[in-house]
Amino acid sequence: MTDQDKKAKGTALARRLFEGATGGTRMPERLTDYTMAHLFGDVWQGTDLALEERSLVTCTILVALNREAEQRLHFVGAKNLGIPRKKLEEMITHAAHYAGWPCAVSAVRVLNEVWPVE
Repeated sequence: MTDQDKKAKGTALARRLFEGATGGTRMPERLTDYTMAHLFGDVWQGTDLALEERSLVTCTILVALNREAEQRLHFVGAKNLGIPRKKLEEMITHAAHYAGWPCAVSAVRVLNEVWPVE
């Protein structure tokens, strides 16, 4: 598969994941191309983890690292993939015990921003 093919697959996946998300950062063209081709066109397309598992792992890492801006995107991505909000809440509760309460509380705040409780 060519880099152009990977970039096209990655761009399609990123559109699917982040549809309806706000707050993305405009990146330089070279970084965008690499992100689409390598991260979303290759890494996210692997067959050993389901797409939903990759999403949950990514959300967990972002919670542990307290990366609120990226959580805003990836929590929407999880929702778009059909991951139940309850599963994200449980992940945040679990992560609190390993990453710390401040990371968990920040993550709950972000989750409530992008996916309000109904």
